[in-house]
Amino acid sequence: MKKTLLLLGILLGAVRMIFAQNAGNVTASSLPVVTIGSQADIHFLSPEPIRYADISTHVVAGDLPVKNVLRVKLLPDSVKHLTPGAGLGVVTITGESFIAQYRLVYSDDPAAMVSEIELQPGACRPLDVSGVTLTENQLKSLALRVLDEGKSSDIRHAEAYQLKVTLNHIYTAGDDILLDLEFQNKTQLPYDPDELRFKIEDKKITKATNVQSVELQPAWQLYPLAPFKRRFHNIYVLKKATFPDNKVLNIELSEKQVSGRTVTLKVKYGDILHADTL
Repeated sequence: MKKTLLLLGILLGAVRMIFAQNAGNVTASSLPVVTIGSQADIHFLSPEPIRYADISTHVVAGDLPVKNVLRVKLLPDSVKHLTPGAGLGVVTITGESFIAQYRLVYSDDPAAMVSEIELQPGACRPLDVSGVTLTENQLKSLALRVLDEGKSSDIRHAEAYQLKVTLNHIYTAGDDILLDLEFQNKTQLPYDPDELRFKIEDKKITKATNVQSVELQPAWQLYPLAPFKRRFHNIYVLKKATFPDNKVLNIELSEKQVSGRTVTLKVKYGDILHADTL
């Protein structure tokens, strides 16, 4: 009896070890199946922009016609070598916060084929990608919420050529810094912006040769920069950055030539340190 219990304990321990080793692993046979044929392309619709896609077979090609759609199709020359039910490898789709995989199987029955697949939560696994804190959908939701709140403060403002730029709010969300910027044109001449630049520079410039400037590229923005007649309101997202007290964050809006009207807003590091949290 004791030997039987001992043997049973050993077997149970081995089973636990096997399950522990396989925990988190995904086999190709367990993936959802998608049938594909030569009659129609398949479009995978993602709720987020697709960052990476892979098709593990040379008989199927794919492309990204738009940022959240993966289109795959069977190459015509490969059809004659395939039999119904043949496995064609795995399609892997990676978004900002998830990874989804599907197993492709060939079919010559048009009724069994689908042309559109919406990525469902059940087929996706969360993905922790270093450097990605919020998805575009999450950023858009936060940005629209900030705009709905309206102007409740005036952290910094600057004027030049009857053009005014105002920093209404600063928010932080994880490693992201959201800047609520508003531009006002007080002239009768429409403003046609060329570019908006974010630069960390010295507070005081004594010699031009000693100027140190670090330009920051916005990680995301709600609306593209566009001409405006009276007012332009937008949300810009910068990744977390630190700089000493002798530096400032210069936000520079410049107009296309020939006019060339430019206005620069100086933001202190202390303003960012006192940002509200979303």
